[in-house]
Amino acid sequence: MSQTVQLTVPMPANLARLRFPKALDDRLHFLLDEQGRKGRLTAGEKKEAEGLAQMASMLSILKLGAQVKAKTR
Repeated sequence: MSQTVQLTVPMPANLARLRFPKALDDRLHFLLDEQGRKGRLTAGEKKEAEGLAQMASMLSILKLGAQVKAKTR
């Protein structure tokens, strides 16, 4: 039997102002450019790029949620 659990987590008011750190953004772009130049990345670089992309995506989703919440107030 499966169950669904819904959690409500309060979001900090300043969440919409968060930015992906420039150094991490630069590194992700470097890895993506490197993949474009060489056609592939090492296993370590691929894991790093995937992790950075996941972090950037999660931050974007959190920021969007904070912006929507701010507009509905």
